[in-house]
Order: sequence, then C-alpha cells, then structure tokens
Amino acid sequence: MRILKRILFALLGLIALALIVALFMPKEYAVEREISINQPKDSVFTYIKYLKNQDNFSIWAKTDPEMKKTFSGVDGTVGAISSWDSKNENVGVGEQEIKKIIEGERIDFELRFKSPFESTASAYMTTETISTNETKVKWGFNGDMNYPMNLMLPFMGMDEMIGKDLEIGLANLKVLLEK
Repeated sequence: MRILKRILFALLGLIALALIVALFMPKEYAVEREISINQPKDSVFTYIKYLKNQDNFSIWAKTDPEMKKTFSGVDGTVGAISSWDSKNENVGVGEQEIKKIIEGERIDFELRFKSPFESTASAYMTTETISTNETKVKWGFNGDMNYPMNLMLPFMGMDEMIGKDLEIGLANLKVLLEK
C-alpha cells in the first residue's frame, strides 16, 4: 500500500511539474520558407494571390484527390474563401480566407481547421524583387497552442513538419511558373 501511495504521489508530482513548466513555454510557433523563382515579381504575385491556383502547387491540396473543394467570394480578393472537405484525416475539413492583400507584395490568409481538430492559424505569402526576372517568394505559417497543450510544441517539430510541406509547395510553384 505504501508503494502505491509513493507511485501515486510521484505521478501527481510529475503532472504538476509538467503543468508548471507549460506556464512558461511558448504558445506560438512560426514557420517560414522561401525560394527564388525566375519570373518577374508581378507575374508571380498575380499567380499566387488566387486561392484556386494553390491547388496546382500546395502539397496539402494534392494529398487527397477525392477532396471536395468549394470557393466563395471573388478569388484573388479580400474575403475570398476556399473550403475543403476530406475523409483523409491528414487533410480533414476546413477553410482558408484571404484576409489582407498588399498588391504585389503580400497576401495574408486565415486558416480555420474544423476536423480532425479545431484550430485557427495564419499564413502569408510575400514576393520580393531580386532582379528584373527573379523573385523571392516567402511562404509562412503562424499558429498557437493553448495551455497546457503548448507543452507539446517542442516535441511536435512544427518547423520541420510544416516547413517540409512549405518547401515542397514552393518547389512545385517554381517548376510551374518557370515552364
């Protein structure tokens, strides 16, 4: 009986310690990747600002060919929404809305995941002139995990996990636009 009490107190102590540590852990994460594309900035920006074009380069759009997609609003403008519905749990159900556009420079998106878990994140794409026919494209993703789930952030490898998908998407975009 004494051993069980010690084990119980040790477990409770570990849980309490983990919850205390989580109070001081970051709750936000940010992932960004970039690539150089041999095309003028205007043509690159004009292509990436349309949600429908993401289906041509985003790894997430290609994960489930059976995914149902719907679009509302005027694509390429603030308020346009791309929704997806997939039975594949790696894709799930959600929507992406264009929240802000700085023409020729930056597009900000809000991602609302509904299934397999509920969460909201922000994403963006920027373009920057390197030379007349070369453009740097950055694709970034920001999110947060509420307490006490933020304790998992260091173990989840968000930078590696999401970063790899962003790299593949940007590489696909480069091939597509440099044809």
